[in-house]
Amino acid sequence: MDLDTVRTFVAAADAGQFQEAAAELAVTQQAVSKRIAALERNLGVRLFTRTARGVGLTIDGQAFLPHARELLRVAERAAASVRTGRRPLRVDVIASRVAASGLMRGFHRAHPEIELDVVMLFDVETAVAAIRSGAIDASFRAVAAPGRPLPEDIESVRVLDEPLQLLTGPAHALAGARSVTLAQLVGHRIWMPGIVPGTEWAAYYDDLVAEFGLTIEATGPNFGSDALIDTVADTPALATFMGERTLPQLPLGGAADVWPAGHGLRRIPVTDPTPVYPHSLLWHRDNPHPALATLRSHLAATAAGHDAAGTWAPDWVIPR
Repeated sequence: MDLDTVRTFVAAADAGQFQEAAAELAVTQQAVSKRIAALERNLGVRLFTRTARGVGLTIDGQAFLPHARELLRVAERAAASVRTGRRPLRVDVIASRVAASGLMRGFHRAHPEIELDVVMLFDVETAVAAIRSGAIDASFRAVAAPGRPLPEDIESVRVLDEPLQLLTGPAHALAGARSVTLAQLVGHRIWMPGIVPGTEWAAYYDDLVAEFGLTIEATGPNFGSDALIDTVADTPALATFMGERTLPQLPLGGAADVWPAGHGLRRIPVTDPTPVYPHSLLWHRDNPHPALATLRSHLAATAAGHDAAGTWAPDWVIPR
């Protein structure tokens, strides 16, 4: 059913005259008559009768009018759901307890008037495909992995270098250290079951291992961060890397009265150099959503810089 004919029918029913409906719709009276006639042919009924004052609704016209109004309301809602500036800004943060999620919470606090949809996609290929299709507006990623440059229509900007820290249980050999160097970590077992081959974070940790001779184990199923820290807390021989902003509830040195209670976890800065995980924001260069520019400005003003002295990141990371 053609929405222009439905819109014309409603305008004529409200005005009671084809001439007034034509003026409201900025078309000719002849065009209004043709649209009404086409709608009547489509429905197989007469919708109007001529009166001394103009036109009046038939019984069928009266029955159709509320449905016609609802059709127009549904059409407007459908258009508004995808119209930039009137639909939520959709952003991929990868996971709920990582730095990107915290950056978006900060953005929401600063701009509560902007409606957000936060999604969690797994790998960079899925995220890029979603950006290019319009399913999402932006994604936080460590770009670009070796041998996998971004498509030309995808823009990116480096927004945050997140220092890695060592997370240990209270009985670990390094639990009492105020900081540890990468050289001191050689020979210690660092357990990270969330590393999946082919992902950008796998490429990052492969380079970290190759550069500094570390031992990172990705064995066993990944049951999530809660199970990971449970195991690390109870296993003196194991430690893990955790981003500085990944568990913001846990202060340096650990404490028994913070989440998760009773674990006695220790979060220890890594130095000489400090490995940083690079977070970049990706978006399509032709995306017109006005909130996207607001997000980029917010991140430029509030997120930390990158490539600071004394830090390390793989040489394939985009330096911008």
